[in-house]
Amino acid sequence: MTVVSERPPKSEQEAAAARPGAIAAEHFSFWYGAKQALYEISLAIEPRAVTALIGPSGCGKSTFLRSINRMNELLTGVRHTGAIRLDGGDVYDRAMDVVSLRQKVGMVFQRWNPFPKSIFENVAYGPRINGTKNRAELEEIVEASLRRAVLWDEVKDRLRQSALGLSGGQQQRLCIARALANEPEVLLLDEPASALDPIATQKVEELLYELKRELTIVIVTHNLQQAARVSDHTAFFYLGKLVEAGPTDRIFTSPKEEQTDAYITGRFG
Repeated sequence: MTVVSERPPKSEQEAAAARPGAIAAEHFSFWYGAKQALYEISLAIEPRAVTALIGPSGCGKSTFLRSINRMNELLTGVRHTGAIRLDGGDVYDRAMDVVSLRQKVGMVFQRWNPFPKSIFENVAYGPRINGTKNRAELEEIVEASLRRAVLWDEVKDRLRQSALGLSGGQQQRLCIARALANEPEVLLLDEPASALDPIATQKVEELLYELKRELTIVIVTHNLQQAARVSDHTAFFYLGKLVEAGPTDRIFTSPKEEQTDAYITGRFG
């Protein structure tokens, strides 16, 4: 099977690589024990843009997403070959500090997971463990992060209240604010709106549109309409392989691979 992954001209690639948040997978394969989940993935993810990973359940897209910040290493019996590069450096290099990597590459999961703490302490948690102790500085970080997550006006008068009292959509945006408090270059989102109602989903999607001006965003979604709405680039995975990648408009209107066309048009998946 021929993999189609469109790349900009070399001069554009070099310019993109110079901006923080450029990601490139190079012949990346991944195993859970004896089971191979990814096969020779080569994919360039442009900075300051939204890239959607689509494909049926079990196709490897979440495995790939979690490989970018080495979250999969928390499981036993996993291994990989190939490389995933962030700003030119292999994230799996032995010299890579994993804590620093996960500060640069924040992650938001399918089900919101705020800590059983106040709204303030949720957002301040990362900066605190990274050494920020000054109260005024923490307050600035919390406010700025909540504003970036378009949540400040909704919670500014209840910062000392439990985060668990927020609605589901608010809790998910709080988790995004918590990730933003570490000033990441990249934000990974694994089905971030799948459990939200349409209004909350719209707020998350609008937030992603704003954040891509500052961050590289990679989102896994089963919702093809959402992928078409929010992403600049789309990569289609099937059975652990990258079938096709390119600008979202082209992937959805004139895919080059028959498997992509069959999935986009609902003939399987």
